[in-house]
Amino acid sequence: MLRLYNTLTKKSEIFKPLDEGRVRLVSCGPSIYQLPHIGNYRTFLFEDIVQRYLEYLGYRVERVLNITDVEDKALEAAENQNITLKELTDNNIETFMNELKNLKVKIPDYLPQSSTTVDQAVHLIEILLEKGYAYHYTHRGRRNIYYDPLKFDGFGKLFGLDMSKWPKKKRRFHKDTYANDRWNRGDFILWHGYKEGDKVFWETKIGKGRPSWNIQDPAMVPKSFGFEADMWCSGIDSTHRHHDYIIAVVEAVTGKPFVRYWLHAAHLFLEGEKMSKSRGNIEYPRDLLETECIWNHIRFFFIYGHYRRNMNFTFTKYNQVCNRLKRFREMVKNLRVEEGAKQTSSVRAEKLVKKLTTDFEENMNNDLQVKAAFDSLYKTVSKLIKLKENQMLSAEDSVEALAKLKAIDYVLQVIF
Repeated sequence: MLRLYNTLTKKSEIFKPLDEGRVRLVSCGPSIYQLPHIGNYRTFLFEDIVQRYLEYLGYRVERVLNITDVEDKALEAAENQNITLKELTDNNIETFMNELKNLKVKIPDYLPQSSTTVDQAVHLIEILLEKGYAYHYTHRGRRNIYYDPLKFDGFGKLFGLDMSKWPKKKRRFHKDTYANDRWNRGDFILWHGYKEGDKVFWETKIGKGRPSWNIQDPAMVPKSFGFEADMWCSGIDSTHRHHDYIIAVVEAVTGKPFVRYWLHAAHLFLEGEKMSKSRGNIEYPRDLLETECIWNHIRFFFIYGHYRRNMNFTFTKYNQVCNRLKRFREMVKNLRVEEGAKQTSSVRAEKLVKKLTTDFEENMNNDLQVKAAFDSLYKTVSKLIKLKENQMLSAEDSVEALAKLKAIDYVLQVIF
């Protein structure tokens, strides 16, 4: 049975979907004001493994990947580049989608953009205003709308926020996001009211303006989900503010739990340091391709580890990991036994062939231990190759082993 570490409960739990055989999976996509860097892709690949392994187990997965294309940073970037917001985001989305395909990431069923779900954002804000969770406040000429977290019982439960430290004096945070991984102890913005000179805004029932980042993800949840999702996957940074904001918004609207399992991938470091603009050490997939890296190896490097552990990218380690994959792929090629070859069946070979699947599933069912799962395959295939060299691997066993590996590679996407 699949066990997953649930960030919400802070423990490992047996996975049980809301509906038998069906999984509704939400994943945070990019804030597309700039191209995703390799740290973002580590998370996107983890999410792909989640979806593919659930499907490998027989579940029908409906997945949404949210794309944030209207926010403070995007408006600023478009202004600096002297292009429209749509020109900026359309170009970045096109590159993002191509890179996902090159990395063999399965394209989700739903790819909503915050610019196309404004009506839903407005609808949610209307409900929050009516229920008293949200309110209007004019700040520097903008009639904004804010959410008061103190009105929501259990705010900060995903992160485990100590609400005793909440300030007694009313505070409001007016931006979509703030730098650094810290908590903004105060009311967060839901709607940026219009101000003379704004280039991006909508005429809506709640006035002219645009939705904040904090309301956009809930607004992008497909109607078919009915504000009930089995799982939400993202990077660990989202446990600061963002996901607790989402929980507070949705559960205040519906009055019932939103997501059952929250999964978060840890950081990717570059040469031992966290990537940041200030350090000038941000790497993109295109930067890796300018070296000896290829898409297949990039995918393998980022999945070859455990998603909840920090990963450090160095070119030395990258080459070591890639060489391991190359050796494994060569062994798999050599595993084939031609019909009529002087090979005999053996009990040892039959057991090893079965072990391919059992070991892979045992490791993956333990909170998606991809590295351990791959290493078990490597060890077993090595033993099968030795049996072949000793003429103790039949053509039938060879065919069955390759079939099992192809089934497994639906998840990994690196073997064949």
